[in-house]
Amino acid sequence: MPELPEVETIRRELEPLISGKIFVRPVLHMPSTIESPSVEEFSTTLTGRTIENLTRRGKYLIINLDRGILVVHLRMTGNLSYSVNGQPREERFLRVSLPFTDESALHYFDMRRFGRLWLVANREELHTKVLKRVGPDILEEVDLEKFLKLLGKRQRSKIKALLLDQGFAAGMGNIYTDECLHRCNIHPRRQAGSLSRTETEELYAAIKAVLADGIEYGGTTFRDYRNTSGAIGSFQSKLAVYGCKGEKCRCGAKIEKITEAGRGTYYCPNCQK
Repeated sequence: MPELPEVETIRRELEPLISGKIFVRPVLHMPSTIESPSVEEFSTTLTGRTIENLTRRGKYLIINLDRGILVVHLRMTGNLSYSVNGQPREERFLRVSLPFTDESALHYFDMRRFGRLWLVANREELHTKVLKRVGPDILEEVDLEKFLKLLGKRQRSKIKALLLDQGFAAGMGNIYTDECLHRCNIHPRRQAGSLSRTETEELYAAIKAVLADGIEYGGTTFRDYRNTSGAIGSFQSKLAVYGCKGEKCRCGAKIEKITEAGRGTYYCPNCQK
């Protein structure tokens, strides 16, 4: 699943390419991809709208228009691709085409069909219809003091499950959570309330650093994720524990895999006691 670094990579790539462009009528190859409003209203309303800028909240890509806001969530296997000539790089898994007046286009692909698009009228609708249960962005909106306060409200929660909870703070996913916990030697099943102030500060620093590294390397690609030009990310070459069961940790112990919060979880039994 694309996590914060993958969505931020897409945002940074797309913004200079599509800012100022004007939509013509979209082509909905799979209409159920549109979550809200109705398919006809989505198509009619988006036509003629101009893109002003792109922002992000956690794993949600937010395309701000001269009137209204277009929101994209890639879910498990979604991809956005930009085409100068308007032609998609392939037809397989193509769900939505969003052409512009200059004949360029955005194309949305999704193998597993879980991703969704919304078109809302304003910021109020963005929060009530799309982001109602989404917490603050872990990278952009959570400083250390806020992180401490958030943890203080969920002291009995296991730390991995808490970081994966998008209502707690938005953006973390399975890959980057495992890497963060390993980097600061915290077991994924530790309760949040058991962390000392020092451990909490180290965790916060690890989150910021790992997410920044993920963005620098263009995200992580194991199978589906591609950036807007179709290239893969390269952070998978920097992973210390995720997907490394049986391999040696930096300490020499073997990485183990357990299930936590319903997700495959990789950790070092020696470093993360």
